[in-house]
Amino acid sequence: MTKRQHHMIKHMQDRLPNKTTDSVYLFALFMLFFIGTQVYMDTLRLFMGLALKDGQQHCYGDYLTWSDDSRYELIDGDAYLMAPAPDLGHQEVAGEVYLQIRLALKNKACRAFIAPVDVRLPKQNETDELIDTVVQPDVLVVCDSNKLDRRGVRGAPDWVVEVLSPSTASHDQIIKRNLYERHGVREYWLVHPMDKVLTVYRLFEGEYGKPELFELRGESKSGIFPEVVIQWDELVTRLPVDY
Repeated sequence: MTKRQHHMIKHMQDRLPNKTTDSVYLFALFMLFFIGTQVYMDTLRLFMGLALKDGQQHCYGDYLTWSDDSRYELIDGDAYLMAPAPDLGHQEVAGEVYLQIRLALKNKACRAFIAPVDVRLPKQNETDELIDTVVQPDVLVVCDSNKLDRRGVRGAPDWVVEVLSPSTASHDQIIKRNLYERHGVREYWLVHPMDKVLTVYRLFEGEYGKPELFELRGESKSGIFPEVVIQWDELVTRLPVDY
């Protein structure tokens, strides 16, 4: 087995629930040795929703050299090709949630941002160019001004909101959930505009507990920012009719 093939199999194992890893391992072996790398990559896209740039490991130094024609997120060195331009419903939700948070935090130390903003998540104290995880949450709140610089944010935001779409749902619910938990994001919201559902994870003793589920109606309060209350009803009426 080549080094690259070993990395690709490990990549799939690490990103799926533990109970599926044995079967995934055997399936990946079959594809790599009897079908080929390209089929593996196509199947990985099916599992994870977002395509990988390649089978190589990358860092922020590489990321800065890539063309703006395609946007990527780096997670543990893997470069994920971000989905095409979000649809109208996604933009309505992200924009409105950002606006409500920003207004609620006006004149407060904590600041709200909306994508695209690079969030670098170092594992220790490595320099920017060696960081292997850079993501662009849809909406984020940062309270420590020392984490802000001209490149964006270095370190975990306090609160992240991701708006789901069919092409990113598994990526946001599995890979990025685990990433945000590991780096200490205190609260993680997943907004499902098509299903009209909000999923909330709150960090307790370094782990996300059981998610809380809410309908997108009435209002939802942040657990870490009691002054922030998101109103859903008027927003939901603005979503596209084919949602």
